[in-house]
Amino acid sequence: MRPHMSDAVRIYHGRTPALPPGALTRFLVSTISAAVGRNGFYMASAWILVATRHGSAGVATLLATISLVELVSSRLIGEAADRLDRRRLNIAADLIRSALMLATACAILHQDALLTICLSAGLFAFFDRLALTASQAIIPIVARDRDLAVSNSTVFFVMQCGCLGAALLAGPLLAGHSPAVVFSILAVFFLVSAGSLYSMRLGAAPSGVREAESFSLNAEPGLFCLFVVYALLYGGAVLVSVMGSSFVFEELKGSAVDFGHVEAAWSAGSLIGPILLVGLTRTIPAHTLHLVLLGSTALALMALMNLRAPWTLGIFVALGLLYNMGRVSIEVTLQSRVSGNKLGRSKGAMHSLAVALGLLIFAIASFLGDAIPPSTVLFGFGVTLLISVLALSIGAAKQKDDA
Repeated sequence: MRPHMSDAVRIYHGRTPALPPGALTRFLVSTISAAVGRNGFYMASAWILVATRHGSAGVATLLATISLVELVSSRLIGEAADRLDRRRLNIAADLIRSALMLATACAILHQDALLTICLSAGLFAFFDRLALTASQAIIPIVARDRDLAVSNSTVFFVMQCGCLGAALLAGPLLAGHSPAVVFSILAVFFLVSAGSLYSMRLGAAPSGVREAESFSLNAEPGLFCLFVVYALLYGGAVLVSVMGSSFVFEELKGSAVDFGHVEAAWSAGSLIGPILLVGLTRTIPAHTLHLVLLGSTALALMALMNLRAPWTLGIFVALGLLYNMGRVSIEVTLQSRVSGNKLGRSKGAMHSLAVALGLLIFAIASFLGDAIPPSTVLFGFGVTLLISVLALSIGAAKQKDDA
C-alpha cells in the first residue's frame, strides 16, 4: 500500500495560493542549469585527478573531502532550510558556487591539481548541499495540489537532462581545453540558475512552514529502513564515481571522450528512471520497489567484471536508471510521510547516514589504492547489496508480524 500524505502536508498544500505564472518554468530552468554546473564540476575534477596520475586514491580523497563536509553540515543545512527562505538560500548558494568555479580556474594554473581541487571541492560541497536541500524542499511548494510522484519525477527528469548535458559537454571540453577554461565555463551555469530563481516568486508561505517542530527518526514507522535504502543506493553511486574513471582509464584503456560516454550512459539511464517510476508507484508498494532496485543494482555492478566495451555502456545505463528510480521514489515517500516544516531536517538526517556509508567506501578505496582492479571492488559491493536486501526483507517481514 502506498504511503499516504501526512495531515501537515495536506494542510500546507491546501492553504497556499496559486503559483505566479512562469514560476514552475523558472524553477526547472534553475534545476537544469545547476545540474550541468554541479555534475560538470565533479566529472571534470575526477578526470583531471586521474589524468594527472593521482589515480583512484586521488579521486577517493576528493570524494572523501566532499563527504566529510556534507556529513558535518547536512544537519545544519536541513535546519536552515526549514527556518529560512529556501529560494534565497538557493540563490546565495548558486552565486557562491559560480565564484568558486572562477577561483578554481585561477588557482589550478599555479597550484597542484590535487590540493586545488580538494580545497575547492570542500567549499563547493557545503554550498552544493545547501542548494540541493533548499531546492528539493521547494518541490512540494511548487507541486501544490499536483501528484507528488509526477512532480518529483518531472523535476528529477529535468535534473538528469542537466546531468546528461554535463556528461556530453565534459568529454569535448576536457579533451580540447585546459582545466581553467572548463571551470570558467561551468561558472556561467550557476549564474543562469541564480538569475532564474531570482525572477521566480513562490508567494507567501503559510506560517506553519517556518515554525520549528522537533524531528525524531523514531516518530515515523519505517523511516529508518527508508534511510538505509537511500544510503545503500547512494553508496553504490559513490563507488561508481570513485571507480568509474579508473575503470575506464585502466581496464577499458579509454580516453576522456570514453569517460564522457560512460557518464552519458549513466545520465541517459537516469532520464528513463523517473518516467518508469510514475507507473510503478501505482502498482508496486514502495518498500518492495526499493528492494527490487537494490537487488538489480547489485547484479549490474557484479556484471561489470565480465563485460568490456561497448557492452559496459549498457550496464551504466541500467545503473543510472536504477539509481534515479530509487532516488525519486525515496524522495516521494519521504515527502509523503514528513510534514513540510520538518522536511529539511529529515533530508539532512537521511543524507548524513548515506554520507557516513560513503566515507567508509572512500576509506576502503583509499586503502586499496590501485592494488585491486576497479571491477573487482564493484563486484564486492554488489555482493554486499544482495546481503543487505536479504536483511531488509527479513526485517520488514518481522515488523509486519509484530504489527
